[in-house]
Amino acid sequence: MTAAPLLLTCGEPAGVAPEITAAAWEALRDEPSSAFLLLGDAQYWRSRNPALSVTEVSDPREATSVFRSALPVLHRPFAAKPAPGKIDPATAPQVIAAIDEAVAMAFAGRIAGIITNPIQKEALYGAGFRHQGHTDYLAHLSARHGRPVQEVMMLVAEGLRAIPVTVHIPLKDVPGALTRQAILAQARVTAKDLRRFFGIERPRLAFTGLNPHAGENGTMGREEIDIIIPALRTLKEEGHDVIGPLPADTAFHPEARASYDAILCMYHDQALIPVKTLDFHGGVNVSLGLPFIRTSPDHGTALAIAGRGIANPKSLIAAIRLAARMAEKAR
Repeated sequence: MTAAPLLLTCGEPAGVAPEITAAAWEALRDEPSSAFLLLGDAQYWRSRNPALSVTEVSDPREATSVFRSALPVLHRPFAAKPAPGKIDPATAPQVIAAIDEAVAMAFAGRIAGIITNPIQKEALYGAGFRHQGHTDYLAHLSARHGRPVQEVMMLVAEGLRAIPVTVHIPLKDVPGALTRQAILAQARVTAKDLRRFFGIERPRLAFTGLNPHAGENGTMGREEIDIIIPALRTLKEEGHDVIGPLPADTAFHPEARASYDAILCMYHDQALIPVKTLDFHGGVNVSLGLPFIRTSPDHGTALAIAGRGIANPKSLIAAIRLAARMAEKAR
């Protein structure tokens, strides 16, 4: 039986999704292991990429056989055909519906994993979207399918895997949101999925401190002493291989990165700045903790350059290849 392919959601139609999708297909069409199909409007994708070869399919499993010659598309017509860079609210319900359908297909075993094109969250709020982004919405959908999860956002670039324990909250709110339980929950999911999807039998997990110099024994804050160190002690008692808390300013140079398989950071920018510094165009967002594989390019919709033919597809290509490798490990 033909292996199930990966599925790419449409994302925000008015952004760069149509052009980076076309470029990703051109780059990967000779890699059968990275075969994917698009869930979106085939006619709109053609209009944004006149030279692109597109084939409409009715079942995901048809994608593998046509992938080399054309981009396979599960055709879902848009209610509007927005000009590049000009969001049309009429498409918002269909952007959300594409994510919903992708998750349903993943639960049904019809696809090997999901890669999500970037969404414009402000455009979706008027259609009832009430989530910070893809990651927590996918967790919500998992719960709706009877599989409540602890979701974890992991960023990957140049061999670095970085997880922000607290994510999209103001910096002033981080100390109050940082708890032992949050660290424990994120670390346990990370260790489990590094084994499941990355083949790392005993993952080495590093942890940054919250404060400069990891608090300097309490002289620059007590979060390390009161929260982080006790959490690491519990993880060690459970048999996890953990180190830290490390001063964040010395945790990401090459020698430090060689000492761990993933690093859990205490807030958003601690994790994302090193990832984007290492490979700004090639970083990948991975959702751990879900019952299915999900990756995404680590950038937004780039409305300002949509339709100009200058969008860099490297991150989407890396996201597709990583999803393919994860699917192979899972099998």
